[in-house]
Amino acid sequence: MGYHVPIMTKRMLSAFLLLSLACSISTLSFAKSKKKPKPANFDYYLLTLSWAPQFCASNPSGRTSDECNPNKHMGLVVHGLWPQYDNGKWPQDCHSTPPVSSDTVNHMMPIMPGSSLIQHEWAKHGTCSGLTVDQYFAAIEKLYNGLKVPDDFKQPSSDSTAAPPDIEQKFATANQAPTDAFRVSCPQNEFSAVEVCLTKDFQYQACPSTMKECHASQVKVLPVP
Repeated sequence: MGYHVPIMTKRMLSAFLLLSLACSISTLSFAKSKKKPKPANFDYYLLTLSWAPQFCASNPSGRTSDECNPNKHMGLVVHGLWPQYDNGKWPQDCHSTPPVSSDTVNHMMPIMPGSSLIQHEWAKHGTCSGLTVDQYFAAIEKLYNGLKVPDDFKQPSSDSTAAPPDIEQKFATANQAPTDAFRVSCPQNEFSAVEVCLTKDFQYQACPSTMKECHASQVKVLPVP
């Protein structure tokens, strides 16, 4: 003779199973919502170093920033470290994070002068790097401090002109890097930035053919105040 489970017991068992299933689904959903989004895939990094004298001359609204403080004598400063695709595009705004801490902002200001810039670069580009916020800014600091700047661009005291390929070659030679690892940015035929192509483990590499080049025969280089 078979054993019969009372109807009430069956109902209680069914209710228990449904409750357990609901809890499992809820827990799984919560875990997924808390999971950090995967960083976007990319091919290389682009480190962009702005020439502060040119920025300050062409952006009157920015002249009150630390970058334009004549007492700080700023030349090349960090604009950003950007994950890039070989096809000329890039990932951005890969996931939401809290703002960069004030300690990190203050620490980066001497080489990346602008708290809003620091916050913007992390949110737009850093979140696509696969690095933590600390790792991202530590990488920027190490790259900046490790870059050997040619004498012509350390503290020039007067206006000068130079051919973009010569500037790129000087940076490449000083850093024992491929010449194609450096690109001069020159809107209006004025030296405004040096862009550096790097592998995903931060070694110099030749920039892809999709990288914009400066085609001016000569560019004007403003002095450091």
